[in-house]
Amino acid sequence: MSTAILTGPPVPGSSLEGDLRSLGFDVRLASDAGEAETLLAVVPADQRVAVVDARFVGHLHALRLGLTDPRFAASALPGAISVQPEARRALTRAVTRESAASGGLAVATDNLAERVTAALDAEGVAVYRPELGTLVAAVPSDPQERNEARQAVSAVDDEAVRLRSAVKARDGFFTTYCISPYSRYIARWCARRGLTPNQVTTASLLTALIAAGCAATGTRAGFVAAGLLLLFSFVLDCTDGQLARYSLQYSTLGAWLDATFDRAKEYAYYAGLALGAARGGDDVWALALGAMVLQTCRHVVDFSFNEANHDATANTSPTAAFSDKLDSVGWTVWVRRMIVLPIGERWAMIAVLTALTTPRITFYALLIGCAFAATYTTAGRVLRSLTRKARRTDRAAQALADLTDSGPLAELLTRYTRRLPLRAPAVVAFLAGTLLVLGAALSPYGSWWPVLGAVIYVLLSPVALARPLKGALDWLVPPFFRAAEYGTVLVLAAKADVNGALPAAFGLVAAVAYHHYDTVYRIRGNAGAPPHWLVRATGGHEGRTLLVTVLAALLTAAQFKVALTALAVAVALLVLVESIRFWVTAHLGGAPAVHDEGEPA
Repeated sequence: MSTAILTGPPVPGSSLEGDLRSLGFDVRLASDAGEAETLLAVVPADQRVAVVDARFVGHLHALRLGLTDPRFAASALPGAISVQPEARRALTRAVTRESAASGGLAVATDNLAERVTAALDAEGVAVYRPELGTLVAAVPSDPQERNEARQAVSAVDDEAVRLRSAVKARDGFFTTYCISPYSRYIARWCARRGLTPNQVTTASLLTALIAAGCAATGTRAGFVAAGLLLLFSFVLDCTDGQLARYSLQYSTLGAWLDATFDRAKEYAYYAGLALGAARGGDDVWALALGAMVLQTCRHVVDFSFNEANHDATANTSPTAAFSDKLDSVGWTVWVRRMIVLPIGERWAMIAVLTALTTPRITFYALLIGCAFAATYTTAGRVLRSLTRKARRTDRAAQALADLTDSGPLAELLTRYTRRLPLRAPAVVAFLAGTLLVLGAALSPYGSWWPVLGAVIYVLLSPVALARPLKGALDWLVPPFFRAAEYGTVLVLAAKADVNGALPAAFGLVAAVAYHHYDTVYRIRGNAGAPPHWLVRATGGHEGRTLLVTVLAALLTAAQFKVALTALAVAVALLVLVESIRFWVTAHLGGAPAVHDEGEPA
């Protein structure tokens, strides 16, 4: 239960007290600042508390936005302020000062909420003020203004505004025009029945897993059912975010579930398609693994570029200016959003092709589409980086270093590489990764040439840690490392040419990719990178790559398959247990809620 302290004499005919109660507030009345101080002192320290001017007139949804959003320690509207426990001390100090200054006079409640808000601003507390748009939130000073404010409230349907604002402001064409027009109503239906976004997210995951199971049957009926269920899973995937925005049910755990389940759904579906194809006598595991590698590397490019530039100063670029100009022309906006194959377009394509064609054709189309999208987005970002005048922060450099996932071998060698005159980490990472993958691709299974390539890769990989990654193209270092590691596993498993090697490699890459996604979500949530012991235990990208090449050189193809399976299970157990522990603990510990709108994934 939250508490709202209503200050000033009650206004006849006002629905404010009832509105606050409908939002879950226990309403208490204060006739002066001294009484407000007394009431504030008895509110439990772990509760949200709001101070609201009794003269407030506005929409219920305006109050909801300004007083109940869990993402912010303090938020305010005209005539109202709400704080969570972390900002309670600042609120108490401000109310105490107002009480002392008033001398106990009732007139001191006039504009008390506004003065308290100003005091929090002056103290450096970040006070969130929501964009209200057409919603009304005002504190009339006389009956005429009150009447005008009430008329303004009546003129705007706040439920319609609430439904519109439940939809993500920036999304893909398919999601915007084919899903959101009706999924927002599903979100409202869920909200009115007390369902939470996490429950809808889980339902979406289960639906996608059932879809993968249908695809794994290898029958035409199974493929048709899989396509339909995948689309329904995506509808639920949109609904959970819309439900969170509609009811302001944001949480750290929810953001993590939404992000990780998206990847789990898509990659599980790839595995289902590969199993279904195998039942029909067509081995497409290499295509399935290639699709997962390509999609994961695309995401790493997105994450690395955004982390490198989101807080950069003097962040200007002629290329970015030209891109913004294109976004001012209506049709180019949608074309550019569609060609990057965001999650809506991608899943729609996969679902339709699954139902109408074969898994092999589905993967070919997916690989071609994702390759084009990756080339388009990466080229644009390289151009922006080369033409951008930006000074990157220490935080951005640390984020990129964490995203490299460099392990104990790289750490050990870093002390020596710091003395080398290396000025282009991205070029070195690209060359090292290319040499590694080509060595594996051009050698027969069991050759020691891939091991030599891995040794060179290990020796060069510490360049990422030699100095802060603040160069124009240093954000490419993590994607190059991801492509090198995943590509090596794919090539060696394919070279083994034994039944089960590629599925085992698929499992290993999935486990490692989860670890890398988890690192991203921790950084985005301002929680820092995973603990150092976990990075050491999983070997880092260079340690795992060296281990896989040595196993391929020492073991027979059948033994290599078993080794990949065991390594996949070990990595999966380590990263999953630690990840679940961290996010559940963060959720139960009251970590600030997160809701990342981000780019279409």
